[in-house]
Amino acid sequence: MNNFTDCPCLGGSLDRLIQPAILAALADQAAHGYRIAEKIAEMPNFLGEKPDVSGIYRFLKNMESKGLVVSSWETPGQGHAKRLYEITSAGERCLAQWAETLETYLAAINGLLEVARAAVPTKARKPVRRTKRCSCRPTPK
Repeated sequence: MNNFTDCPCLGGSLDRLIQPAILAALADQAAHGYRIAEKIAEMPNFLGEKPDVSGIYRFLKNMESKGLVVSSWETPGQGHAKRLYEITSAGERCLAQWAETLETYLAAINGLLEVARAAVPTKARKPVRRTKRCSCRPTPK
């Protein structure tokens, strides 16, 4: 059997959902990039795994250029200066749109789930752990 580690069926390739996750993390208060990553790790779709912090900063920079977030430097009396991010009103509108979009995705995924479950033979309907490998895509050599 081939070794499959980067298969989309494991659910790890949900990069598009990072933007609404960042916006949701900032919805209640401003935060530093590292704290945003911690808040995202607490969200159900990340299963406690903290996303790559440098990736979060890249998304934040892009989102700032689109006016969804703003940043300022926080310079404490001791320690290093840190960039503090805050959601804008445009970011709040974007998050509201994401909520509607995610509801549509959820309905579509639930429908697909019903079809997929019905199509899978009963003996193959065992719960699959997230780390389980499948034959969807081989590991690159």
